[in-house]
Amino acid sequence: MRIAVLGAGGLGCVIGGYLAHTGQQVTLIGRQANMDAIRKDGLRITGPRGDFCIRDNLECVTEPDQAEGHFDYLMLCVKSKDSAAVMASSADLVKRCDTVFTLQNGINKEAGMFAWAGEEKVIGSSTMEGATLMAPGECINPFTGPVTAYFGEYDGTITPRVEAITEAFNKADLNSRAVDCIAQVLWEKMMQIGVASSWSVSTLGGGDFYFFDGITVYEGAQSYVQIALELMEVYKAKGYEIQDFYAPMTQFKDFEKGTLEEGTQLMMKWGNELKAADMKSRTSMHVDLTRGKKMEVDEIIKPWLDEATRLGIETPTVVAAYRIMKVLNHYLN
Repeated sequence: MRIAVLGAGGLGCVIGGYLAHTGQQVTLIGRQANMDAIRKDGLRITGPRGDFCIRDNLECVTEPDQAEGHFDYLMLCVKSKDSAAVMASSADLVKRCDTVFTLQNGINKEAGMFAWAGEEKVIGSSTMEGATLMAPGECINPFTGPVTAYFGEYDGTITPRVEAITEAFNKADLNSRAVDCIAQVLWEKMMQIGVASSWSVSTLGGGDFYFFDGITVYEGAQSYVQIALELMEVYKAKGYEIQDFYAPMTQFKDFEKGTLEEGTQLMMKWGNELKAADMKSRTSMHVDLTRGKKMEVDEIIKPWLDEATRLGIETPTVVAAYRIMKVLNHYLN
């Protein structure tokens, strides 16, 4: 199949690279320096699946209109805050694509996708794959999990086009599942992103710290669990039951059945395991902070606060983290 990756930064290059490595025809659409480096020396990816330099089945362009021909799938990977501008510049490209999906963070992205591509073209998707663009043409894939991605129709069905992209991901060793509950997957993924991002930025700040540096400290682990408990209350009030779609990165079922102290000890144990494995990972929002870039605070955290207000649920730890993040974001470009 032919796949266009619109916004080929860290995640777009890692996912697109693995798909190309296993025979899919992939067109990366990204920044000039990155595309030039990949054309010249190939796309280098380092991570738990091994070290790769991918050259075959990759076309690199810098503008949507330069992506020639018809595509089976269009994968949107730009930051949520950049969506409107990118969609406006891709009106012709999206007409030449059968199916569109986004691996962006955020929970309120469907309306924009439907208006851009047409509701009939859009499928739901979610991923928790770790990916960072370290230099032009060089990516690290610092972590993965038992399930890389979920796909499903927004009406709760599983169609041939959902099954086909799931199969392509699985062939690329991006273990994925077709599901009939993609809306729930998206909310639970956003709960994990909301917990990890609000905790890491408000706890670790812009220093040279990694995820395990915070959760191996008792108070840091305790704060993480407290944020999780608050967002879990909102999630369950929406009518969902905890599934841990992205276990073991998510520990929500353990938090639900245990005490705050038991959850704290669990997180410290996990942190020490990450540290022993030298898994130097950061959330994407923490990466943005360390690079002096605007973070997706309102796209990722504010929807939870809005839901909490609507449902009459107090989330004081999350509110405090949000306020810290907003101050930091005020001074970022």
